[in-house]
Amino acid sequence: MTAPAMPLLVSRRSLLLGASVSASAIAFGLPAAAQSRDASAFPTRPVTLVVPFTTGSGSDTIARIIAPRLAELWKQPVVVDNRPGASGNLGADRVVKAAPDGHTLLMAINTLAASPALYKSLPFKPATDLAPIGELATAGFGLIVNNDVPAKDMRSLLAYIKSKPPGSLNYASPGNGTPHHLGMELMKSALGVDVVHVPFKGFSGALTDTMSGQVQMMLATVQSVLPQVQAGKVRMLGVTGDKRSPLLPGVPTFAEQGIGALEGVDAWYAAFGPAGLPPKLVDRLHDDFAQVMRQPEVSRKLGDLGLSVKTGSPAELRALLDADMARWKKVVADAHIQME
Repeated sequence: MTAPAMPLLVSRRSLLLGASVSASAIAFGLPAAAQSRDASAFPTRPVTLVVPFTTGSGSDTIARIIAPRLAELWKQPVVVDNRPGASGNLGADRVVKAAPDGHTLLMAINTLAASPALYKSLPFKPATDLAPIGELATAGFGLIVNNDVPAKDMRSLLAYIKSKPPGSLNYASPGNGTPHHLGMELMKSALGVDVVHVPFKGFSGALTDTMSGQVQMMLATVQSVLPQVQAGKVRMLGVTGDKRSPLLPGVPTFAEQGIGALEGVDAWYAAFGPAGLPPKLVDRLHDDFAQVMRQPEVSRKLGDLGLSVKTGSPAELRALLDADMARWKKVVADAHIQME
């Protein structure tokens, strides 16, 4: 009768020992977890800036300029991680699934706001699955035409378009669903003109065919076509924004020419984290990003690339995201744009 009792006694001791070890692990683990979510303790390890596009893109450029300065401020390495694919959605999904402790952050652009309207099976919801930290910078768009188009400004371009049979002129974009594509569709709808979209697999092909005359016009960020404009290979007829681009001060804004349809279409770059970031940590991250973005050397480097520093609050970024999602939802529906 006593033989069976020994295993039972050992089993009870093992359970007690296991419970003690578990309790100790919890006791020691809780402060570490709490510390990782504490704004004053952040960061406790290297921070990753996820860029959802390739090297050399606008968000990648900003990330690589500010990463060493954030590392100096945070006393931890800051790693730029390029995760291109699906118009930025693969990188965004990587951040959505990360722990909400500030150590994995997204360097987003305004394609994030169009994704819910463009993709039927988006694996996340930008409005609820990401925590806005703050806007970082903006880049203006300009409308370029090839030298065969007899237009010197937007008024003469519109007259030229309307003098042609509907659909006989076309415009290029780097691909379906890009800001270049959506911005042109917004302008078409507002101005009542019919210009056919010709999507390319990337920016270089779209620009090359616009310069050659295969395509008549294209919407592009000012800095991306600056060399071609300066060389006289294409003409820029107008730019977005409430003031002229310092890169091309001789080109008037669309608003100056009486066209308000493209107001607010500027490309914006912003930092987001996973949903669930503690409010104090969001504030800490916003303040640190803003401090770095306002450094004179950062502003100068970005300015040379045609980017303007803009450090809005988390609430302002939330409002911007919501407004853009509503805007692009209508544009996508009106233009019947579909993405695979």
